[in-house]
Amino acid sequence: MHSASRSAAARGALIALASVALGAAEFDQRFRAGVDLVSLTVTVNDGARYITDLEEADFEVFEDGVRQPLTFFSRLQQPIALAVLLDTSASMEGKLATAQEAAVGFARRLRKTDVMEVIEFDSQVNIVQEFTSDIPLLEKAIQSTTVNGSTSLYNAIYISLKNLKRNRAKSADEIRREAIVVLSDGDDTSSLIEYEEVLDLAKRSETAIYAIGLRQGNEARREFKEAEFVLRQLSQETGGRVFFPTSAAELPRIYEQIAEELSSQYAMAYSSKNPHRNGAWRRIAVRVSRPGLTARTRQGYYGPKPSGP
Repeated sequence: MHSASRSAAARGALIALASVALGAAEFDQRFRAGVDLVSLTVTVNDGARYITDLEEADFEVFEDGVRQPLTFFSRLQQPIALAVLLDTSASMEGKLATAQEAAVGFARRLRKTDVMEVIEFDSQVNIVQEFTSDIPLLEKAIQSTTVNGSTSLYNAIYISLKNLKRNRAKSADEIRREAIVVLSDGDDTSSLIEYEEVLDLAKRSETAIYAIGLRQGNEARREFKEAEFVLRQLSQETGGRVFFPTSAAELPRIYEQIAEELSSQYAMAYSSKNPHRNGAWRRIAVRVSRPGLTARTRQGYYGPKPSGP
């Protein structure tokens, strides 16, 4: 992981870039006020396909081992706010065209109610296209990305999480599920933000991270240890998925799988029975009564903090 000795000025510049319209104090107040109502996006599969015909009675939700009665359940698909992050570091040369084609195909599967943004990252992070449902604009943005420099993966995820919050604040009257799809082919080499900070922010969000770690050959596999750990943990903690293709040719099918999953999920919520306000991590587990099925969602959340000055 990267050293914590980077200058405060550099960190401040990045945070300023990723700052949101909703102030930190206001956001914290809203978070603490609403955290007792815990919302979940749940994916269910039988190992071969997604299962979309379950009823509320088929689910059991547990928080720290205690069953939580659901206060909301829906099989109807909510609109999605989606951030697509493309690694455009120098190592992607020769693979970027295939990655672009796959991302374009993914954008074309969006529904009219969905919005998507495109972010490219190398040594810097560039929001190529802000959130929009305009498919031609998204295609143009994806095709405009070019390879250059090193890999600032953590910076990119940090900024995309912040930008999703900003989009949520702008569209307070709309409820959207949030997701990030990130493609990277190597370890982070140039971020100003530490991985632990990105992981903490991801765990505090309700954003599922779908990670694609593109590696090639046995040698690349040995050199990919840190990136594999990072992408796997981010996806597992947030209820997303991780993929490790060995060739860029596999990307179209992976994007297709992600699109299929996003359109096959359940929305549910519960009011936590835990009365303590200590800001501690609370572990979530979802079980399905129908045999042979597996449910996946985010692994937990931070409870409310004590109120007071």
